[in-house]
Amino acid sequence: MKIAVIIPAAGVGRRFAATGSQPASESGTTKVEADLCGQPVFMRSVELFIGRPGVEQILLAINPDHVADFKFRWGDKLGFHGVKVIPGGRADRWETVLKALEVVDEACTHVAVHDGARALTGDALIRRVFEAADRYPAVIPALPVNATLKQVCACNVAADESQDVADAILGPPAAATAVVQRVVKTVDRSGLVAVQTPQVFELGLLRRAYARITAGEADTDCVTDDASLVEAMGEPVYVVDGEATNIKITRAEDLELAAAVIEKRRDGAALGLGKKRLFLDEDD
Repeated sequence: MKIAVIIPAAGVGRRFAATGSQPASESGTTKVEADLCGQPVFMRSVELFIGRPGVEQILLAINPDHVADFKFRWGDKLGFHGVKVIPGGRADRWETVLKALEVVDEACTHVAVHDGARALTGDALIRRVFEAADRYPAVIPALPVNATLKQVCACNVAADESQDVADAILGPPAAATAVVQRVVKTVDRSGLVAVQTPQVFELGLLRRAYARITAGEADTDCVTDDASLVEAMGEPVYVVDGEATNIKITRAEDLELAAAVIEKRRDGAALGLGKKRLFLDEDD
């Protein structure tokens, strides 16, 4: 296989900014540029594929309105590693992947699409997906759903009359009212999996899937990942085991969790190195 890696990082990170201490518009950087233990999030995602056997091309697709500024900050380092920065889409993730497919090297046989905000993906997971992609045309990592799932709907909760009186006298409470929804039913979780990235496809297959969008044959509202487009054509998609730590940084608290995982891995690596050194000393 000769793999082109597409890393979509064009999102503006509204949920991340909404849960953080500083809006993205004020900080001057996007979610994927947030510091994660001394490196921006996107750089950790990119480094997962630099120098990896089989990877021929790495495309980092960012917001088209920020390309010049982004290249000014990071272009030299990315260029040194052979990473090409390209403009992505403005609204939806599928637009970004579609634009990236246009510049994939024709020598490549496969495409791996990996979220720019998944910076913790383990080496074993990537190898697992790549090895399966050598045998199957579409492969994605996923984990079984363990949480109880419930379908909910919006509801209008009748206001408490006593609270209305208190509000009239004292004014409404300072804290925002919690959003309340009503449970419709509990969903059977058997056979359900939570999908992750990288997702790997034969280049021709993924291009055919995206061509359905440009031809007006696909409902883009239903495109939540690349595999869903392939499924819509009736093509099989195969699943390998994902990782619990392969989280997507979406909110500010996800960044804290990711930092904790990295620090834990560092401590484990240091402990392992110390044990190895100890036994080498004993052998000497």
